[in-house]
Formats: sequence, C-alpha cells, structure tokens
Amino acid sequence: MLRTQKLGEADRIVTLLTRRHGRVRAVAKGVRRTGSKFGARLEPFSQVDCQFYAGRELDIVTQTETISAYGGTIVSDYPGYTSATAILETAERLTAAEREPALRLYLLVVGALRAIAERRHDPGLVLDSFVLRALAVAGWAPALDDCARCGAEGPHRWFSPATGGLVCSDCRISGSATISVETLQLLAALANGDWEPAEASESRERRAASGVVAAYLQWDLERAVRSLPLVGRT
Repeated sequence: MLRTQKLGEADRIVTLLTRRHGRVRAVAKGVRRTGSKFGARLEPFSQVDCQFYAGRELDIVTQTETISAYGGTIVSDYPGYTSATAILETAERLTAAEREPALRLYLLVVGALRAIAERRHDPGLVLDSFVLRALAVAGWAPALDDCARCGAEGPHRWFSPATGGLVCSDCRISGSATISVETLQLLAALANGDWEPAEASESRERRAASGVVAAYLQWDLERAVRSLPLVGRT
C-alpha cells in the first residue's frame, strides 16, 4: 500500500504497488465506515493480497487479506515513519505509468519496509540504500567510480547530479559537490546493500551521503519528493 485518498463520504482511492501489475489505483468502497470489511487493512505500509473488479475508470477492491502489517511498528518511531513515508513516495514517483510491471521495485519496497519495521538497520540508511537501488532498477544508477561524463578511471572527488554521478576535474561543472572518500565509500556500500561498513559509518558521512542521494533523486525525477525534508535522522 503506497497511498490513500478520500473519495466521497465513505470511500477511498487506494494506490498499490503490485508484484505483477506495477502501480495500480482502485476504489475501496465503504472503507471509512465503522464496521467496514476492509477495516485497517488498506493502509500505507501494509503488504496485502487484494482482488479487484474491473471498473470503467478505476478498479473496485472486492477482497483483501493482510500479508504483513508493518504500519503499527513503523508509525511508533519518528525516524522510521518518515523514512518509510519517503520510500513509499519515491516508489510511486518511479512508477510513472500505471500497470507497468515493476517486480524488482516491489521487492525493494517490501524489503525496505521490513528492515525498518524490524529495526534491522538505521532507517535513514535503509532509505538511502533503497533510493540508490531503486534508481539503479529504473536505469539511473549514479556513477560512483569512474567519471560519469568521460569515463576516466576513478574514484573522483566531485559529484554532479546533472552529469550522473562522480566527475573528474576536467569534467567538473558548476554546482558539483566535493565528496570525501568516506562518504563515497558509504554510498558504494548503500548501493550494494553492504550493511557492515554502512553501519560503521560516522554521522557526518551519513549526513553528507543523504544530501547527495536526495539531490540525485530529485534531479532525476525532475520534481521534489515532499517527504524527504521531514525525514528524521538518528
């Protein structure tokens, strides 16, 4: 479950990221009434099994069963809640077309929510790792070794979202951020899901890495991710 919107007096439009059909929007009728058969199942952060009836414009939810309810644990922790919210918003933004299969993105979302709910890793690190890996799935993996423009062997000291990642001194453009070796190592660990060095990183490197990830994400999406500025960092 990615998002819900009120519709009329008792209904909701729900947005889901599905295993086989990508992003789907549907109407959950009567879900806001007391005693609704769907109850709290159709809420963000939940992994559910849904059945739909094909409607004229939007499908209608006819049945739903909970697979994993991560919301109760996630919402009790501010850093976890804000990071998970940013994950859901990013996943929705990365699926521009409805019903376009996005299995790898679906698996990344489920894995990230589970990691946050089970307190496996710092939620901010989970968010940044998710963003880097989701962008790679979308074909926008940042260059974190050789120069993104000329291919000169790296690593290099400057990061340019507009260019696609690290750039050498010859390809450096205005607005490129200077990046430390430690921050670059953290970014590489997050992109590869290598949690031991990621968890061993210092807060300064984590802040720098999150700034790089946020700038790169919003450059590629060509719009702001509204939940990112609200993310609580531990």
